[in-house]
Amino acid sequence: MWAAIFSFIQDSLRQAASTCRGGWRVLVTRGPSQFQFWLIALAIGVAAGFAALGFRKGIVWLQSTLYGTDNVNRLHSFAESLPWYWVLLIPTFGGLIVGLILHHFTRDARVRAVADVIEGAAVNDGRVEIREGLASACASLITLSSGGSSGREGPVVHLAGVISSWVSNRIKADGITGRDLLGCAVAAAVSASFNAPIAGALFALEVVLRHFAVHAFAPIVIASVAGTVISRLEFGDVTEFVLPAEGALEFYQELPAFLMLGGVCGFVAVALMWTIFWAEDMANHIQDHSGMPRWLRPAISGALLGGVAIFFPHIIGVGYETTSAALTGELILHEAIIFAILKVVAVSITMAGRMGGGVFSPALMVGALTGLAFGLIATSVFPEVSGSETLYALAGMGAVAAAVLGAPISTTLIVFELTGDWQTGLAVMVAVSISTALSSRLVDGSFFLSQLERRNVHVAAGPQAYLLSMFRVANVMRSVKDESGIDEDACWDMIRDGVYVDGNATLEAAMPIFDKSGVPFIPVVTLGGEDEPPELWGAVYHMDALKAYNRALAATAAEEHS
Repeated sequence: MWAAIFSFIQDSLRQAASTCRGGWRVLVTRGPSQFQFWLIALAIGVAAGFAALGFRKGIVWLQSTLYGTDNVNRLHSFAESLPWYWVLLIPTFGGLIVGLILHHFTRDARVRAVADVIEGAAVNDGRVEIREGLASACASLITLSSGGSSGREGPVVHLAGVISSWVSNRIKADGITGRDLLGCAVAAAVSASFNAPIAGALFALEVVLRHFAVHAFAPIVIASVAGTVISRLEFGDVTEFVLPAEGALEFYQELPAFLMLGGVCGFVAVALMWTIFWAEDMANHIQDHSGMPRWLRPAISGALLGGVAIFFPHIIGVGYETTSAALTGELILHEAIIFAILKVVAVSITMAGRMGGGVFSPALMVGALTGLAFGLIATSVFPEVSGSETLYALAGMGAVAAAVLGAPISTTLIVFELTGDWQTGLAVMVAVSISTALSSRLVDGSFFLSQLERRNVHVAAGPQAYLLSMFRVANVMRSVKDESGIDEDACWDMIRDGVYVDGNATLEAAMPIFDKSGVPFIPVVTLGGEDEPPELWGAVYHMDALKAYNRALAATAAEEHS
């Protein structure tokens, strides 16, 4: 028996020594490059943090300059005292400047934001458009400063993506490294914007990269902490909103009410998204049929916003003053309902006018107002088992924002870090879970994924849906110039029968043809003019397309589980 024990101990020691030697070899061969990558992640985090800080301070400076107030946190209260024509002209002029910027510096006069960052992570090796991104940041800065009713997180996230894309291009980063650096930049930007380091890291993983791979976690956390440090050096360790000290949750008796609140917030979030999309479609229809120049579209939206702001200045800008009023219970029932409806209208006008900005801050405001209205009703109907109505405002704020972003984990943490209130987590989590479960059935996962789906970028369905769009047929086909044994006569017969695919198309267009026709290959052509015959490039074989697709799926799975 002692001999068996001694032999077992010897085998264990040998195995441990072998493991240590293998670990040392990995540390020697890969450690320096890994350390270098973390240094790059840290540098990107610092740069993105300063970008977010500069964007925020730029809004403050420009708002105070345009509206003439020293306290932009109470901008709408100050705007009530301004002449009506000034409230109308500022967003109109701002919209005109935005239109001119987008007209001259983007190919489609559209502002880039979070959806474009998600697309870049999914299908463009972690890169976003740099020229268009810088123009979008300038446009969004002017929009938020001149009265546009949107948020600052979308422009900041894309601006951070511009920084990481520039670095990725300079170091010639591959897809995995580019996506990791993009996640680092986004995490730092979100952390610096909201003083929320935990939520910033999880937002990058949950929303942008859409996986929680271990290899991405450490550098993203490093960058997120760097962004938070930059923010706290300027603003200190303070929360964005200050909640009243009262308001305990009567846990067991009151939880059903928060379940109901989650359902209500889910419908409100869907209504917010659908209204934005409907307004955008209507604006596109008007522009297409009226011949309106595209640079004029933001100015018209600015004029509409100014007209609403004359009577309801609460819609101006990010809306943190109204959100704080909701969280502290300073509004009555009809004010909460009216302000929530008006904010939805104002955000839709801003987005439909392509003025720029994000949807997270508006979702926070609409959610806080919805929660407050629900809480005022619930506490008046069941006062003996109810806590404070401000707790409902906090839960509603998280529930609507989580449903809009499609990010229940990071949004819940952002709400906690924005308020500093970790004692009411159960109520917020219950409302968030119900709202996201409901809204995800009515839209394509989130506002951002729905935006991409409307552009025929199928990220919401997962890699199996969008990977085909990453392969051009010309890169997979067998060329007629190669000795690949292509039957050109058979190709021309198929072309005459209408079975072919354009050489500039992707496998997303080719695979349905394979499924419908059942042929082993499809001719690849370039179509000429009306009187010109097509040019035969070669043929794409079904087996080659499936092999390329399977390799891409395997690479994606390996990245997400590494």
